[in-house]
Amino acid sequence: MTGIKRQSEKHLILASGRAYPELAEEVASLIGVELVPTRALTYANSEIYVRFEESVRGADAFVLQSHCAPVNEWLMEQLIMVDALKRASAKRITVVSPFYPYGRQDKKHAGREPISARLIADLYKT
Repeated sequence: MTGIKRQSEKHLILASGRAYPELAEEVASLIGVELVPTRALTYANSEIYVRFEESVRGADAFVLQSHCAPVNEWLMEQLIMVDALKRASAKRITVVSPFYPYGRQDKKHAGREPISARLIADLYKT
């Protein structure tokens, strides 16, 4: 099993999306853990599928994803990973995002504009 185990048998895990695997491998190496084996693929109709190949129950999970182009695809993949961790009973989930998607849209400049940065924060939270 990957991750760091504590006395109470809880453990820290690092999961990564497909946007920048080299970054995830370097971070894992620096903190002394292995990346959680993850199966991720994109179907022909552009839907994304993610499955963790080992148990994450009770784990402190960190989900690392860079949001380079195409931003929407990598954002959706990270949201799906967070949802999969919740449904697999991870104890705590922390999103690690070197670049915050839609961060430039953090306030309204005119009427009828969304605050997209707030929407992204709400999606991560729920």
